[in-house]
Amino acid sequence: MSETTLEKHAFQAEIQQLLDLVVHSLYTDKEIFLRELISNASDAMEKLRHLQATSQDVHEPSAPLEIHITTDEEGKTLTLSDRGIGMTREELVENLGTIAHSGTKAFLKSAEEQGVAPAQLIGQFGVGFYSAFMVADRVDVHARSWQPDGAALKWSSDGKTGYEIEESDNAERGVKIVMSLKEAHAEFAQEYRIKSLIERYSNFVGFPIFLNGKRINEVEALWLKNKADVTDEQYKAFYQFAFHAYDEPTYRLHFSVDAPLSIHALLFAPRENPEQRGFGKCEPGISLYCKKILIDSQPKGLLPDWMRFMKGVVDSADIPLNISRETMQDSALVKKIGSIIGKRVIKMLEKEAQADPEKYRAFYQKFERFIKEGVATDYPNRDALARLLRFESSLTENGAVCGLVDVAARLRDGQESIYYLVGGSREQIESSPYLEAFKARGLEVIYFIDAVDEYVVDSLGEFDGKKLVSIRHAGLDLDDAAAEGDALSAEQTGELCSFLQTEFGDRVTSVAGGKRLVDSPIIALVPSDGLSPQMRQMMRAMDENFKDEVKVEIEINPRHPLIQKLATAKDENPDLARMISGQLLDNALIAAGLLDDARETVKRMNALMEKMMP
Repeated sequence: MSETTLEKHAFQAEIQQLLDLVVHSLYTDKEIFLRELISNASDAMEKLRHLQATSQDVHEPSAPLEIHITTDEEGKTLTLSDRGIGMTREELVENLGTIAHSGTKAFLKSAEEQGVAPAQLIGQFGVGFYSAFMVADRVDVHARSWQPDGAALKWSSDGKTGYEIEESDNAERGVKIVMSLKEAHAEFAQEYRIKSLIERYSNFVGFPIFLNGKRINEVEALWLKNKADVTDEQYKAFYQFAFHAYDEPTYRLHFSVDAPLSIHALLFAPRENPEQRGFGKCEPGISLYCKKILIDSQPKGLLPDWMRFMKGVVDSADIPLNISRETMQDSALVKKIGSIIGKRVIKMLEKEAQADPEKYRAFYQKFERFIKEGVATDYPNRDALARLLRFESSLTENGAVCGLVDVAARLRDGQESIYYLVGGSREQIESSPYLEAFKARGLEVIYFIDAVDEYVVDSLGEFDGKKLVSIRHAGLDLDDAAAEGDALSAEQTGELCSFLQTEFGDRVTSVAGGKRLVDSPIIALVPSDGLSPQMRQMMRAMDENFKDEVKVEIEINPRHPLIQKLATAKDENPDLARMISGQLLDNALIAAGLLDDARETVKRMNALMEKMMP
């Protein structure tokens, strides 16, 4: 090759400055360089495809549109070639010889004046090619334009001082990039390392990628296809490949929208909950793509945290990226994308629950904590998520479940509240005196038996305009329909309540006759702002110094024989009446789960038994 064909070009001062920025400051992860080069190659072949579609006369029209990557560990080189549109001499100078061939100086000056890190402003410059210099100390680019009379050229640079252009002996249309790797980055000449990067970042590029002669990206980007053209087996294979899964997903959601944003999504609800296996909190499972190129495998803030169990792909061409494609500049737009996805997932789960309740119940048993977390934390989707909750109630068979929609549909005319009770199990709840009045009146009560349920229902507050009310709380207004049998007179009831108030002292806020009870003599009611036993227990687990002074309202059953006898005993046998009263209060607190220290209870019980023995 003659010396006369060699052209030497020096970088201008501002180009050297910007190049130094690209190599040392812009990209936080060196491995990003391969994604950038593959993306450029894919773009070049998309352009060539467009030229062919418009009947342009293209050099080597039958050459396959493929990306080939070759590693050479011994020579410490990495080579990437494509059969795209290539470049002319002028394009080599314009595209590779200058960085952002217009406005470079103005850009640097603006960054300096604003005191803003250049990496935050550089989004308008196309410099992905120069990421190669993060890992290479020399880059040779062999290019041959698509034009029939194009010349074969070689562009070379050390990425520091300038570049050279000369004729090349590689006459194939397209671009071949040969990177002579820095010693510190010789790992990128290893086949397994490059294979892992292709599979992570560029596996769904629309053109075949070959590594040392073997095709790597054989799985299609199914999210861009019409779902009518995708089989169940293809979905399963994609799920298992993309997410390294061995099971089959329980549900899937595949959709595309063009407005208000362009979004293509393919999401899966897995069969197993990884957090149930003791692995701790799982990371978000939705990967964010832009035109089939991975942008972030775990994008923070894309979807609400409760949805982290979902796995899948979201691809949007509307995402504005900074120059390195590593961060998203418009967080409001990303949140809008996440909002669309979140609503679609919830709607999909509701539809699946209606279509196959038993299948949904099996799913819910494994993933209910995520849904409850969403009710408590995801305010915009709270009402929709509440429709996904499942639980037993006083009107369901043991083991059968229903939802808030079902309960709301069964409310009596004029009923403004949905009633619930929190407990450790169905058996415990059904033996509770709180339930007596509601069962007697045929009023449905939801059974919440999960430790987090009370926090969830407090966060929800209401459903479908009906307030969620704990039957453990005082102040519920019930009719007299279930109040049967002889009762103490109003005067007798008042006198007994006064006696009990004196005996109970400051352990209670009030004592009154009521109509809640059917079979039990007494009940302890928690104020509407008071903590339930389950919540108190949870608070203690989180804070060993937690103290909650329990003050309850006491309601007695004027129809119960024990209460009627106590009304007589308070005058005829005051000592026994006081002992019975104390035991009744402790019994009520035990039934409510509010008695923390039972030593006096046991002592009193022993005294009572001794007193009753002949």
